[in-house]
Formats: sequence, C-alpha cells, structure tokens
Amino acid sequence: MSSTFVPSTAAAGAAAATGQSLAIITEALSFSYPESPRAVDNVSLHIADGERVGIIGHNGCGKTTLFMLLCGVLTPVSGEIWLFDERVQPGQFRPEVGLLFQDPDDQLFSASVAEDVAFGPQNMGLDDAEVEARVQEALALTGLERLANRPPHHLSGGEKQMVAIAGLLAMKPRILLYDEPTASLDLRTRRRLIHFLQQAPETLLISSHDLEFVLEVCDRVLLIDDGRVIADGDAREIMGNQALMEAHGLEKPHSLQPHREVHHPGSKSSDGQG
Repeated sequence: MSSTFVPSTAAAGAAAATGQSLAIITEALSFSYPESPRAVDNVSLHIADGERVGIIGHNGCGKTTLFMLLCGVLTPVSGEIWLFDERVQPGQFRPEVGLLFQDPDDQLFSASVAEDVAFGPQNMGLDDAEVEARVQEALALTGLERLANRPPHHLSGGEKQMVAIAGLLAMKPRILLYDEPTASLDLRTRRRLIHFLQQAPETLLISSHDLEFVLEVCDRVLLIDDGRVIADGDAREIMGNQALMEAHGLEKPHSLQPHREVHHPGSKSSDGQG
C-alpha cells in the first residue's frame, strides 16, 4: 500500500476553507475490540495545523481508542489516517506525535525528573547539548525547575502529570494528544496548564471530562458517543446545547448556564419588590 498522501474531496475542501494545511485526516476510520465491536465507528476528521480541539463524551465512548489509533499503537479495522500528508503505519515511531496517558505513572520510570524529561530527546538521537537545552526549556514551561533532581515516584499526582507533559514537550512534537490532562491537578497547576496550552503552537487534541477546561483552551469540540462523532463545531455552541449534552450522558458546563442575580434576604429586587 502506498504511503503517498491522496486527500479526499472532503479533506481538500476542508483545507481550502480554513486556508491552513491539515495536520490530521482520518477517513472512515473504524476499530473494534472483542467486547466492543464499535469502539471507533466510521470516523472522518479533518484537523487543521495549529487547531486546539476538545474531545468530549462519557466513559467508554471511544476517545482513548481514537488517540491510540492516531499514534499508530492500534491497527484500524478499516479506514485510513494521515498526519501531515503521510499515512500512519501502525507500530511505526512518530516523534512528531506525543500522547499523554491518563495515568502519569504509565509514563514515568527514570531516577529523576530531569532524566525522565531527557529520555525522549535522547532516543531521537540528539546530541547532549540539544538534549539539555530541550530539558531545561520543558522544565521552565511546566514550572518544574525546582524538582529536576527529585525522583518522580516521590511527587504528587499533579506534579507527576506535569513531568509527563514536560517529557512530551521536550520532544517538540507537532501534534499533542492529551488524555484527561487535568485529572490530578490542583487549581494553581491547572491554571498554569491552561495558560501555556492557550499559547501552544502545536496541534492539540484534548480529551477531558473537565468541560470548563475544554472551554478555556479549545475553540472546537468533537462530541463522541458509541464510537461515532455526534457533533463537531464551535465549543460553546455544542456544549451550550443542554438537550444534546444530556442525550449523550454529559452536562452543560456551569459557566454556560443562565444565571439570575441573587439578592440577599431582606433586600429589594431590581423591580422594587422585596
């Protein structure tokens, strides 16, 4: 099978409409587990270079499986995937794609934070000076400089998550897939993550149940259920549709709920009534 990029009419139209090159294309992508025959069901996506896209849906809807397919960890039952004009070959290492696992303990194994962050760049064959420069840059971005010499297994859950993110950033991927990135973060670290993701130049796909986080970081949202894309469009429009969200096991984010002015007991309302 040729790896030459041959975009479909829909993909070509999507690129022309945005005026941007496409970072990710899937065409009729499907995958099955023995116990879940429609884990990913006929999914066709066109993600522009530099887009920040939220992936939302209830547990088991297919979000993580989609990420594993994009990374080449799983082999599709049918369909195709292209990343930056090159067809994905399952099992092939693609340093331009980084995946953050839900559990940071699945990614951290070195004796110190700095060694863990250096692991990816070292395995890309970079020289020592470049590896060190990337490690320092990633530690600075994630606010981990003071923890550089600490063993990762001595850190809090949120600190471990940020170390795992730093390890991905040090590889300078063009596409980052974040699977529940705020799961272990305290409010301060969550805010730091929001800030630098808002400035991130990479193409981002972020799967999260933290819908307020998705609203702050992503302009576009994909709502997935039963392995299929149910809705694809403006984040506030999709997540603000209460009937749609509830029909697929989700709640409308609190910040998108209409709020009435609350008056203290005994005070008068705006129409002069007590």
